[in-house]
Amino acid sequence: MPVSRWHWKTFWVVGFALQFNGILNSSGNSVLADLVDRGWSNNYWNAFFSSAMMVGFFVGSLVAGSLGDKIGRKKTYELCIVVFASASLVAAFAPGMVFLIVCRGLMGIGMGGGIVLGYGSFTEFIPAKSRGMWSARISLLGNLSPLIAAILAAILIPTLSWRAVFAVGSALSFVMLFVVHLRLDESPRWLINNGRVEEGIAIINKVARESGFEEVLSPDQVLEDDEELEPDDDTKLWDFFHGDLGRRTLVATATLVAMNLSLYTITQWVPTIFVNQGIDIKNSLQMSMIMMIGAPVGVYISTLIMDRFPRKILGAVLIVLVAVLGFIYANQTSRTAILLIGTVMIIVLYIYNSFSSAVYAPEVWPTKQKMRGLGIANSIGRVTAIVSPYLVAWLLTEFGVVAVFIVLGALLTLCAVILAVFGIETRGRTCEEMSLDSDQLSSTR
Repeated sequence: MPVSRWHWKTFWVVGFALQFNGILNSSGNSVLADLVDRGWSNNYWNAFFSSAMMVGFFVGSLVAGSLGDKIGRKKTYELCIVVFASASLVAAFAPGMVFLIVCRGLMGIGMGGGIVLGYGSFTEFIPAKSRGMWSARISLLGNLSPLIAAILAAILIPTLSWRAVFAVGSALSFVMLFVVHLRLDESPRWLINNGRVEEGIAIINKVARESGFEEVLSPDQVLEDDEELEPDDDTKLWDFFHGDLGRRTLVATATLVAMNLSLYTITQWVPTIFVNQGIDIKNSLQMSMIMMIGAPVGVYISTLIMDRFPRKILGAVLIVLVAVLGFIYANQTSRTAILLIGTVMIIVLYIYNSFSSAVYAPEVWPTKQKMRGLGIANSIGRVTAIVSPYLVAWLLTEFGVVAVFIVLGALLTLCAVILAVFGIETRGRTCEEMSLDSDQLSSTR
């Protein structure tokens, strides 16, 4: 069916839910600056605060992935919003730094699960031929959240305090929860795959009517097409690490590890790298700000090219481009060259960010195992984000800037090879075409 008002409604609901998720995520840096200024925190407490969120992301990805396949996409998504909205509200009244760090970890559980459910479920709503473009558009909405978070922090913190950031973020999230509950439909693919055929068909026919068609399916037709439709799924955790599911875990994990390695290394360490190259802190921050203009540009470009190239080839090429540009960038001494090459690198990096987290990693999974598989791959990617800052700090201290990008380039190249060799082509393929047949499931087990 063509894209209709229903698809647009789903896009805006999921997109804004992801954006409010991202606002609470991105507001952490501004909150920490105010906490340090007030004497609440220091560099060590800041590190615990940031690590707590990443640990929460790890837990949330696994738990939400399991629940999303078991009780449904919508219910789990609502539960994720409740968790991070409630934790944010409690954080606004935190009596001390330890309590606040615990709240941040709980926020991370909800936010990490929300990312998995948001991007993962959206791939089940959109027609295959334009799914890449629409998923990239969702990523574009999500990547506006750092800017919105910075604006909110700039208004609320000077006039009130860091507590207002969490209070307002919580209020906006609860409003979004109400909208999700009223306006977001459960995935009809999940419903049908779990034996709730009549509910799934009702949603599909509603979309068909909005698209100008007559009712196109009946429960009898679906059961004729798949007589083995069963609500139970006995896929075990171990099944995701061998056989056909293991291949998908490898590919999705390599895709997300490459994203976490490049994104968190480059965006978080660029100002520090500038300072290590002898650029003063004021100019360092200004140059970083100019380069980050490439982020929304890159995500916008991704919406234009995502469905034009084979997924596995596009992903591998983008990873290699990031690695090569990183090495070239690390060897520049002219500020003009640093800005020019650095901005191009950021653009390519955010094209890949959109490709990996919003498009390819969610697409490779069968409907019945989608959220668990995506949750596992995301959780491993989060471990990379937790560990990589320590690796970068050691390399930067002992060997210098070039060594950081050599090691980063080698790791990214390995991810590109995995994607090129083992990658599964998803462009233009429906969710049903990505499913496992009985023989594949048997070989997986």
